[in-house]
Amino acid sequence: MLKLSYDPLWKTLIDKKMTKGQLREAAQLSRTTITKMGKDESVTLDVILRICEALKCAVYDVVEVREE
Repeated sequence: MLKLSYDPLWKTLIDKKMTKGQLREAAQLSRTTITKMGKDESVTLDVILRICEALKCAVYDVVEVREE
């Protein structure tokens, strides 16, 4: 079974010296969305694209698909 992982996002934030709170503001995300991502739960593609735009990065810098 496949599952999502947002580990690339957390690494990207570290590389950019950015906090989750700063990301939340820059991408206009809710706290609930950040919490869901922290638990590797699904979010909409729109959210992923807003994060990519805010961080000026690619989708693979935010999310990856892993075998469970």
